[in-house]
Amino acid sequence: MAQINVKLQPQYVKLQPQLQQALSELKLLLSDEQQLQLLCYLQQLLFWNKAYNLTAIKDDQQALIKHIFDSLSIVPFLPAGDLLDIGTGAGLPAVIVAICQPQRAVTALDSNQKKIRFIKQVASELGLKNLTPVASRIEAHAGSYQVITSRAFASLVDFVTHSQSKLADNGIICAMKGVEPVDEIQALQNEWQINTQVLTVPELHESRHLIYLQR
Repeated sequence: MAQINVKLQPQYVKLQPQLQQALSELKLLLSDEQQLQLLCYLQQLLFWNKAYNLTAIKDDQQALIKHIFDSLSIVPFLPAGDLLDIGTGAGLPAVIVAICQPQRAVTALDSNQKKIRFIKQVASELGLKNLTPVASRIEAHAGSYQVITSRAFASLVDFVTHSQSKLADNGIICAMKGVEPVDEIQALQNEWQINTQVLTVPELHESRHLIYLQR
């Protein structure tokens, strides 16, 4: 059992049925404790937003859908292995993956010291012993990972360029994208095996894809 050192405020308690419905749609089985961790993370994200400049979304409903549900949507489709989340920002999807999969080692990497400070605080408050926040640029970070994720890169080519040196043998890059970047996929096909998973994010009527790249 994780030690959760956050009291959930009533406005976030009210979001639990909405979260449970989303988990049902995503076919994710999470314990009551994990659901509490997700809602506590959302609460802390919005509470500390002014101090740390974590997200442009200030509404709890919108943040639940566009941050929590969006990150949850990839969890059933992630390959096994230690995970590096590059440009994690406020910890998305790193914190969500760490909550949902406590057996997986997750590293949240960002060059922004304030945002990493926030993730360290949240990891402590929520008892996430499998989550390691690191303040560093990707070039300066030493490590090799079976799975590398990111929501931060606008360009798939840029993401691959920055992350490939950190990929373990037989590792897989998992890029979270909106509309499928067909042109960029074609540009990378000579060097990478590429597969695409269409994602359905509860309550979000926008295109979402998870792009897998493997040598």
